[in-house]
Amino acid sequence: MRKWATLIVAVIIVGGALIYFANSRGTAKDEATVQNPPALAQQGGGDQSDNGGTVDPEGTSGTGSDATGGDGDGTTGQNAGQPDDGKDSAATGGNSGQDTGKGTDEQTGDAPSSSDFVNTYDVEHVVSNPTSDTVLVNKTYRLPEGYVPPDLVYPDVPFTFSEKIDKRKMRKVAADALKELFDAAKQDGVYLAGVSGYRSESRQTTLYNNYVDRDGVKAADTYSARPGHSEHQTGLTIDVSGTDGKCAAESCFAGTKEAKWLADHAYEYGFIIRYPEGKESITGYKYEPWHIRYVGKDIAEDVTKKDITLEQYFGSAVPVSR
Repeated sequence: MRKWATLIVAVIIVGGALIYFANSRGTAKDEATVQNPPALAQQGGGDQSDNGGTVDPEGTSGTGSDATGGDGDGTTGQNAGQPDDGKDSAATGGNSGQDTGKGTDEQTGDAPSSSDFVNTYDVEHVVSNPTSDTVLVNKTYRLPEGYVPPDLVYPDVPFTFSEKIDKRKMRKVAADALKELFDAAKQDGVYLAGVSGYRSESRQTTLYNNYVDRDGVKAADTYSARPGHSEHQTGLTIDVSGTDGKCAAESCFAGTKEAKWLADHAYEYGFIIRYPEGKESITGYKYEPWHIRYVGKDIAEDVTKKDITLEQYFGSAVPVSR
């Protein structure tokens, strides 16, 4: 009898251990809800923009072409794209991380290298705090399906088109900061204009599919965000050009005085160049000097002065499974 009792106890202990191990091990799911990016000091992800055309990359008046580029949701300006009826707009979004690390190596004080970051659609996390000013949206983190920012307004700044449509909108906190930025630039003799702000998920779907049809998935993923992964959908991002519209969301914008002014001063008003040059392996998108993202003055200054990306600042990403 004692032998049977001992055997039963042993079976219970072993079975409990196996169940605990299976539950605690965990696997990366295709889709999970997260409050903030994991505080991994040396890992991160990225996102870009979307636009096209010349003066009006998205064809506000129905005559433009989605041919240029825009913050990981657009193209790079080599070829003419699909005409845009101008009925939808740009969007941003993401996943905040106020309490996470600054993305530096605590041992050496150096910023993590690009090889420490993961930026992939293979593992997808849905953010649970899309309305945060510091939400991180990239190829790893996406917005909830159908998300629309709650407080979209029309910034009191010039645009390269006159119609009051969605892509002219931004969230109020970003719109107010944008006016301050534009006014300051004007005082320095630099005249800026908005090109593309908020963009809905349905609009992003159309744009991305057009780019895939034209250039293929691999190429499209280097300059256009997939639906739900666009920063424009958050309402905190805008593509900017000069008031003449030249090089709007095109690679030639990089050499303009407007681009230089943004690079030097955007952080003073709470904005960052979201997809900086040389950080493509971290952000996952090509260099976009026209794509600015509102994150607040403190984070913007830290990111800019340390020459890091938002991914590096938050130190967030999903570890690569080996």
